[in-house]
Amino acid sequence: MDKRVVPSLLYYGVIPLLLSFLTFAIMEFVNNVIAATLLSLTMGGFFVGYFILKKGTFRDSLIIILAPLAYTAVLWAAFMVITGGFYGAEAWLIYSIFHVALAPIYFFAMLMGEGRLFLWGPLSYELSIVLGAFIFLFSRKIWPVFHKRRLYSILTIFILALGTGAAVQLQRSKTVLPSYGFEYGGGYSSTDLTPYDVVNPDNKLPKLGEEPTFKISSPSEMPILDGAEAAYPVYSAFANEVYENIRKVVGDYPEIVTFTNTIYAYDRLLTGDVDIYFGAEPSKEQQEMAKAAGKELVMTPIGKEAFVFFVNPSNKVNSLSVNEIKRIYSGDIKNWAELGGRAEKIVAFQRPKNSGSQTLLEKIMDNTPLIKPLKEDVPEGMGGIIEQVADYRNYDNSLGFSFRFFATGMRANPDIKLLAINGAEPTPENIANGAYPFTANLYAITVKDNPKPAIEPFLTWMRSPQGQNLIEQIGYIKAVE
Repeated sequence: MDKRVVPSLLYYGVIPLLLSFLTFAIMEFVNNVIAATLLSLTMGGFFVGYFILKKGTFRDSLIIILAPLAYTAVLWAAFMVITGGFYGAEAWLIYSIFHVALAPIYFFAMLMGEGRLFLWGPLSYELSIVLGAFIFLFSRKIWPVFHKRRLYSILTIFILALGTGAAVQLQRSKTVLPSYGFEYGGGYSSTDLTPYDVVNPDNKLPKLGEEPTFKISSPSEMPILDGAEAAYPVYSAFANEVYENIRKVVGDYPEIVTFTNTIYAYDRLLTGDVDIYFGAEPSKEQQEMAKAAGKELVMTPIGKEAFVFFVNPSNKVNSLSVNEIKRIYSGDIKNWAELGGRAEKIVAFQRPKNSGSQTLLEKIMDNTPLIKPLKEDVPEGMGGIIEQVADYRNYDNSLGFSFRFFATGMRANPDIKLLAINGAEPTPENIANGAYPFTANLYAITVKDNPKPAIEPFLTWMRSPQGQNLIEQIGYIKAVE
C-alpha cells in the first residue's frame, strides 16, 4: 500500500469528520451555522496543513495537497449543472456521499436551508490546509518544487470548474433572488399582524363607538374566520365588535379568528375548517377546486379596494396605461426607456399563484400569457429549502403591485410611488366613482350548505352602516353607500 494512503485518509477523512462534530459544539456559542462551520474547518485545516509539512508528510509531493481543491470544485460544478443551482434539490444528498467526512455539516446545512456550505465547507478546509502548509514552508525558508504540468493542470481544472458553477449561479440569479422570507404569522405573513390581533390589548382595530346591532354570544355559534393578509384587519375588527368577550374566547378557542393567508385559507373554507373567508375574487383554479369539492360559493361584497402598481420614487415614470401593464407582464416591454424612464431593465415582480393580487393581475392580462415570475430560495426552517415566487424588492428599476390599503396602510412603505393608470390616481374618490380602472371587491366568501345560523345575519351586518363604518375606518372603500 502507498505510504501516503493512510495519512490521506486521516487528513481528508477522519479529521474533517471530527471537525464537523466540533461545529455543533461551536454552534452553542456562535448562533450561525455558516460562521461555526467556517471557524472550525478553517482553524482545523490550517493546523492540519502546518502539521503535514512539519512531519514531512507529502513534502515531496505537494500536488496531493492541491488536488482536493480541484476535486471539490469539479464536484460542486457538476451538481450545480445537474440541479440548475437549486440547493433544495435531492441530488445534493448524493453530493454529500462524495464528501462523506463533512456529511454531518451537510445534513445540518440542509435542515437549516444553508446550501452555500456545499461549496464553502470543503473549500474552506482545503484552502486552509494549503495556507498552513505554505506558511510552514516559507517560515522555514523551504521553497517547494512542483511538477509544473501537474500544477497548471490542477489550477486550470479548479478555475474552470469554479467558473462553471459560478456561471450557473449567475444565470439563476437573473430569475431567482436571495431569500427575504416571511418573518411573521408562523411564516405565512410578510407583515406584523399583531396590531390587528383581537387578543392584543393595545391593538389598533377601529371601534364603532356604540353598541353593535348584531352580537354573537356563544363561541359554538361564532363563525370561524380566515382570509387574505390584507383582509385580516377587516375580519378582526368585525369579530372584535360582534363576538362577545372576544379576547377570552380567542384565548380559549384560538381557531375562531385565524390567519393562514389566501391560498391556505381558501383550502380551509372548502374543507369546512373555516366558515367565512375574506379576500378578493377567487382564481379560476380556486373556483374549479370548489366545483370539484361539490361546494357552491356565496360571495358577499363588503368593501371596495384599488389594485395598485408601484415603483421606486426615483423612477421618472408616473403613469402607465392598461395596455402598457399588459405588455410589461407579457414580456413585450422590457426597459423603462420605452415608457419615458431611464434606460434600465424592468424588474417586474409577481405574487404566488392563487393569491388575491396575482389573480387580479391574471384577470387584467385576460388571455395574454404572463412572463415567468422571479423566484427566491427560502429556507424552510427544519425542512430544507424550497423555491417560491420572490417577494417585492424596492430596486430602482422594480415594478410591483398590491392592494392600496396593504401597500399604504398595513405595510406602509414611504419609499414606493403609486402609479396612475390611464391617467387616474388610485384615490378614494377615483375608486368610488370608477375613474380608476383597477378596482376590486373585498368579499366575505362562504359555502352555501354551511349550517351555522349566525352566518347569514353576520353577512347582513357587514353590509349595514355599522359594518361599512368599520370598513371605511380601516382604509377600504364602502361597498354600500
